[in-house]
Amino acid sequence: METVLTIKNLTKKFGYLTAVKDLSFTINKGNVYGILGPNGSGKSTTLGIVLNVVNKTEGSFHWFDGNVSTHNALKKVGAIIERPNFYPYMTAYQNLKLVCKIKGVPYSKIEEKLQVVDLLDRKDHKFKTYSLGMKQRLAIASALLNDPEILILDEPTNGLDPQGIHQIRELIKKIASDGTTILLASHLLDEVEKVCSHVVVLRKGEKLYSGRVDEMISSHGFLELKAENQEQLLKFLDDKKMFGKIKVEDDLVTAFLDQPMDAKAVNKLMFENGITLSHLVKRKESLEEQFLKLTDNV
Repeated sequence: METVLTIKNLTKKFGYLTAVKDLSFTINKGNVYGILGPNGSGKSTTLGIVLNVVNKTEGSFHWFDGNVSTHNALKKVGAIIERPNFYPYMTAYQNLKLVCKIKGVPYSKIEEKLQVVDLLDRKDHKFKTYSLGMKQRLAIASALLNDPEILILDEPTNGLDPQGIHQIRELIKKIASDGTTILLASHLLDEVEKVCSHVVVLRKGEKLYSGRVDEMISSHGFLELKAENQEQLLKFLDDKKMFGKIKVEDDLVTAFLDQPMDAKAVNKLMFENGITLSHLVKRKESLEEQFLKLTDNV
């Protein structure tokens, strides 16, 4: 698989504060990667380092096969790491013409990219008349003008209303489906679960997990149970090795599965052991539950 970005043992210190600590991960072509973590976890610092706007303290990174300088490699990268910054009294088209001049890109790209972000009908409207979501979409069009191999987005839905959030997420999926690799930083679990194929989880600059999103949430799930005799149910769950962590809230018992088992088999097993269930639901663990489990242990 073709590698787009390789990060090895990256560390960044700001005085006594270590913003990124010994971070390593690889981004392969054609995937959507999320760097997930709360504010202050080192997401933006990591993006700043690989985009050459923040100096690293230790470690290394290289773009593509490592045989091209960072300066030249960044010509194949599109990035939005700050709020969209265009001239308010100029139209979208005029603003993108300026970006084309800076990037050395033909003007013919402008309408093509405005079409991608669904702003072609607003190309002659002044930037100051745009909603926040439209401004963000115009910024994405700007970042796509040079047909980048990878698009980098820092908190792309920050401050947007639900409709704006939905539009940006659908746009990210659309761009990815056309073959562009995407790296986005987000503190929103929901965003990473809905948009990303891979995730790097950071906490206080340290990597807690790196891999596929579906593998992170591919645990055997959990059961929500209620029984006439809760004490008998809890003793049974405690004795069986297929059940892991058990939580009790009032009359609802949550039992995490340590091996695959469907609801029908659980019901049969309970019945055979004299336990009558009044409630049985099997659920899959969400990314949020996995994330909380990870961060609980740090």
